[in-house]
Amino acid sequence: MNYSIIRYILFRVLEFAGIFLILPCLVAIIYHEKAGFAFAAVMVVCIVAAQIGKQWKPKSNIFYAREGFVTVSLTWILLSIVGALPFYISREIPNFVDALFETVSGFTTTGGSILSDVECLSRSVQFWRLFTHWIGGMGVLVFIIAVLPLSGGYNMHLMRAESPGPSVGKLVPRVQSTAKILYGIYIAITLLEIILLKISGMGFYDSVVLSFSTMGTGGFGVLNSSVGSYAITSQVIITVFMILGGLNFNVYYLLVVARKPKDAIMHEEARTFILITLIASVLITLDIRGYYSSTALAFKDAVFQVASMGSSTGFSTINFDLWPSFSKAVLFVVMAIGACAGSTGGGLKVSRIMILVQDAKHELLRVVHPQILKKPHVEGRAVEDTTVRSIQSYLMIYLMIYIISFLVLSLDKYDFTSNFTAVMANINNTGPGFNAVGPACNYGGYSVISKFVLMFDMITGRLELLPMLILFSPNTWKKY
Repeated sequence: MNYSIIRYILFRVLEFAGIFLILPCLVAIIYHEKAGFAFAAVMVVCIVAAQIGKQWKPKSNIFYAREGFVTVSLTWILLSIVGALPFYISREIPNFVDALFETVSGFTTTGGSILSDVECLSRSVQFWRLFTHWIGGMGVLVFIIAVLPLSGGYNMHLMRAESPGPSVGKLVPRVQSTAKILYGIYIAITLLEIILLKISGMGFYDSVVLSFSTMGTGGFGVLNSSVGSYAITSQVIITVFMILGGLNFNVYYLLVVARKPKDAIMHEEARTFILITLIASVLITLDIRGYYSSTALAFKDAVFQVASMGSSTGFSTINFDLWPSFSKAVLFVVMAIGACAGSTGGGLKVSRIMILVQDAKHELLRVVHPQILKKPHVEGRAVEDTTVRSIQSYLMIYLMIYIISFLVLSLDKYDFTSNFTAVMANINNTGPGFNAVGPACNYGGYSVISKFVLMFDMITGRLELLPMLILFSPNTWKKY
């Protein structure tokens, strides 16, 4: 284990955390808020500690998958603790566990909150709360790779550990170039949403922070009504950008950088994600249209909520917990499937579901015709048996974590549906569930133990399970 390179990267993360904190400091200055002192204090400590820590250069820049997984896990834990300090020091979230929960939910783009009234927060605290979504959406280490690459190409291990999906590849030969392209696309789409929201009549501040939350597929808002109080035009724009956030970023690379629009349009996983969104929206519209004055309004809310849950954003325009059981069941299925691999969204990922469905279909065919050998195909390429087994193992680990988390949460006072959907919403980084954790409620009533379990679920789900589990494995720390 190359401990020196892990330590060095963590100090660089601390440095960038301090740099990120400059923005809420500026917001506090603009709005003349005392909370700015909390951000400034944490910023100074982070930057000074990072400058001291960087004096110990790594003995070697060589590291492999083990170091990559450990570094990524420790990065997200460190970032969450640092990010929680301004909430706690400013006393806007006076309980540190609650402040940590809110920060973990922010960086993992989960969007589940312990706050019952977000409108009482200062503008700078609100800004930081939603900005954590944007930072965590693409991944802080992907950002660091883009601006500060490690020599020797070993940074692919960091990118693979932090990026969502069954497999991670490079868009271009160099990992640094891939990271730059990803962040360039990410920034461009965010700026486009800010402009469109401003044109739709939304205030500049709300346009900026809601764009952070949308493109990070997070779901934190600045109003207690989430986005239900904004104009229908703004809601439609947010719907579109939630879907864009849930698409594989390779689609944008093919469309804008590689200039292969046909390949982008024919991207199988993206088309499947959009098809799922459309079918689910139509099913819900048919189920709820009797509750609306027009089918068009029912469809608008249906598409919004399906896009929100499917992309794991977690915004709401209405209290969908009041919808009929069938509509909530459809939302639950969409939440479980999640977004595309290589997106900022959570869930099991559409590509995994596609591969598992094809594998099940081929297994049934092999029972009747044992001599037939077929492999699942995604994007026109055969999926290797090792990838299929990896996905099957992923699903088993996912279910084990889910069951254990659900059992722990069941020790609290909440009902079956609340606990069951709470675990689903957090491990899939969606945010709201049903009943006591629905869009009109929050996670503030859970016990400290349950909150730590849910925080573990959030980070584990964001990092695709393995990095966090490897961190707690004794074999990880053994010398071979």
